[in-house]
Amino acid sequence: MSTAANRNVTNRRKFLTGAALAGVATMAMPEVSRAQTTTLKMQGSWGAKDVFNEFAEDYVKRVNEMAGGRLKIDYLVGGAVVHPFQVLDGVHGGQIDAAHTVTVYWYGKHKAASLFGTGPVFGFNANEGLGWIHNGGGRELFHELQTQIMKVNIVSFFVMPMPTQPLGWFKKPVKSAADLKGLKYRTVGLAADLFQAMGLRVAQLPGGEIVPAMERGVIDAFEFNNPTSDRRFGAQDVAKNFMMGSYHQATEYFEIMFNRTKFNALPKEQQAILQYAAEAASSANEWKAMDYYSKDLQELITKDKVNVIRTPQDVFQAQIKAWDGLIEQLGKDPFMKKVMDSQKAWVKRVVYFGLFNSADYRVAYEHHFGKLKL
Repeated sequence: MSTAANRNVTNRRKFLTGAALAGVATMAMPEVSRAQTTTLKMQGSWGAKDVFNEFAEDYVKRVNEMAGGRLKIDYLVGGAVVHPFQVLDGVHGGQIDAAHTVTVYWYGKHKAASLFGTGPVFGFNANEGLGWIHNGGGRELFHELQTQIMKVNIVSFFVMPMPTQPLGWFKKPVKSAADLKGLKYRTVGLAADLFQAMGLRVAQLPGGEIVPAMERGVIDAFEFNNPTSDRRFGAQDVAKNFMMGSYHQATEYFEIMFNRTKFNALPKEQQAILQYAAEAASSANEWKAMDYYSKDLQELITKDKVNVIRTPQDVFQAQIKAWDGLIEQLGKDPFMKKVMDSQKAWVKRVVYFGLFNSADYRVAYEHHFGKLKL
C-alpha cells in the first residue's frame, strides 16, 4: 500500500472513531441535562385577558423551547402571588423568582425608574429608547440604580418598544388643555406628576381596576396603553371618546426581572437564554402589536362606535411645558440628571440621523389612501 493510501486509511479511522465518540456524547447529554432542570416561577403584572399577558407568554414560550427541558419558566397572571404593582418586592424578597412588568409600576420607590420607560419627551421613540438602553449607556445606568442606589437583588432585561400611548378615554371630547383641568384621571409614574402639574387629580390604578373605578365615578377619565388592552377590558363600555396621541408616555418597554441570586446560580448558557429570549420576544411582541393594535382600533370605530380623535395640539404644547418644569425639578437629583443627560446625548445624535434620513411616509400614505383626517 502506498504512503498516500496509508494516510487515507488512518484519516478514515480517526474520523470514524471521532464520530462514534460524538454519537455517544450526544446520546448521553440529554439525560444529564434533564437531571439538572431548573424551574423559575414568574408572575406578570397583567390580567389573564390583557394582551400584555400574551406578550409575557411569548417570552416564556421562547425560553422554554430554547432551553430544551434544562430550564423552565412557570408563568402566573397578575395577582396570583403578589399584587401587580408589588412584583419588584416579590422578586427581591424571593416570593417569586421573576416578573414581567414595567418600571413605572414601582417608580414610587425611586422616581428614576420612570426614566427607563415613561420619562420626559426628548424626541426619541421607544425603539430609539431601547437603542439607548442597549448601546447608549442606559443598561449600565439601570444597573447602577439597582445595585448601588436601591440595592435590590434583581437583574432585568428590557423588552418591546411600545407605541405612543393615547391620551386616553373621556366622557366628553377634549378640545384644549383647559378641558383637562380638575378631571379625576388614571395614569401611572411620572405621568402622574405631569398631569398633576397640568391641574388634574390623579389616581394610580392597575389595569384591572380601571373600568370599575370609572363606573363608580372614582375617576372621570383614564389612559392605560393601547387599543387592544383597552378594548379587552371594556374601555369602550364606559367612555366613547378615545383621544390618540400624547406626550405623557411617548415611550415605554416591558421589564423582565429575575431574582439576582437565582439568576447568578444558573449556568452561563441558561443566563444567555433568558437574556436573548428577551431580545427575540421584543421583536415578536412589537410585530404582533402592529397587527393587534391596528385591528382593534378599526373595531373600536366600526363595531363599538367610539369617537376616535387626535389629541389637540394645545394639549401637546401644555404637556411639553409641564415636562420642562418636571425636568428642572427632577434634575436636582444627581443620578436622575445623569440619566437624562445620557438620554439627551443619545437623542441628539440618533434622532438627528433618523429625522434627516427618514422618508416622508405620510406623503406616500396619503398618495395611496387619501388625506388623513387628523
